[in-house]
Amino acid sequence: MSLSGIFPIDKWEFTTQSVLNTLSEEDYNFLISRQGAQKYQKGEIIFKEGVVPSGIYFIHQGKIKKYKVDRSGREQIIYVANKGELIGYHAILAEERCPDSAATLEDSLVSFIPKEDFLTILDKSPVFARRLLKTLSHEFSVLANGISVISQRTATERLAIALIVLREKFKDEGSGEQEIILNISRMDLASLAGIAQENVIRLLKEFKEDGILETDGRKIWIKDIKRLVKKSNYG
Repeated sequence: MSLSGIFPIDKWEFTTQSVLNTLSEEDYNFLISRQGAQKYQKGEIIFKEGVVPSGIYFIHQGKIKKYKVDRSGREQIIYVANKGELIGYHAILAEERCPDSAATLEDSLVSFIPKEDFLTILDKSPVFARRLLKTLSHEFSVLANGISVISQRTATERLAIALIVLREKFKDEGSGEQEIILNISRMDLASLAGIAQENVIRLLKEFKEDGILETDGRKIWIKDIKRLVKKSNYG
């Protein structure tokens, strides 16, 4: 079932896929196709916060979490990037160290794109540059929205919103909307929702008892998206 009309998903996610669609075939091949792809196992780190970046990354397959770690070692997932997206470009554009870390949520295939190649295409294609700027602007709105949720929403509402957003991320994994499978650890789900892991386990059990979802190990199936949206108390 589509979220259209029942939940403003555009306020909760952004994507760089449309940015790449602005490139000519020649520029796309220069930036993406000629780069070698590296396999990453689930949980592998792609880059770490604080390092000096030498390039950006393109996701061919898999899902990548972008996250920050506080002084006590607790992880907060900022965003989950899908196949077809670019990551790591913020630090290049700002000429700063990486503001966050990135690691795989599942086995992934990722290409490294040297900084020089990225900047070459950015200079060569004004349309690409404008679309990337638009994406960055929307990204800021999404992140600001996420901050307000963590500070103002209950644990139940946070988890419901996290599950709704993840459902969109995992859509391409199923053969139909009724078969969308969220394959994510309880620790990562807690990190994304900004709540304790024990609360995630307790709330998932409650959602399951209410007929909203089913679980099998790490896997989660959303059975009643309308009731999940109601749990989010959004609107």
